Amino acid sequence: MEELKKKLKEQIIEALNLQDTKPADIDDNAPLFGEGLGLDSIDSLELMVLLERQYHIKVEDPREGRKILQSVQSMAEFIQSKQPA
Repeated sequence: MEELKKKLKEQIIEALNLQDTKPADIDDNAPLFGEGLGLDSIDSLELMVLLERQYHIKVEDPREGRKILQSVQSMAEFIQSKQPA
């Protein structure tokens, strides 16, 4: 799980072009939107594309997407739950 979270942070930084941000700057449980990383709705679309391209996971329900994209921790847990056992 720790390796997945580290990889996710790197992918988020790259996908959203967060040049001044390092993986260590992103707290696993900090909100990605609003007060936390300060992402917006356009960024959420980019993160959905990242999930689809990197992990072959398509999120159909926007309400589910909101829960999944709350934090790096929630994204990692969702990805892990979708991986074949």
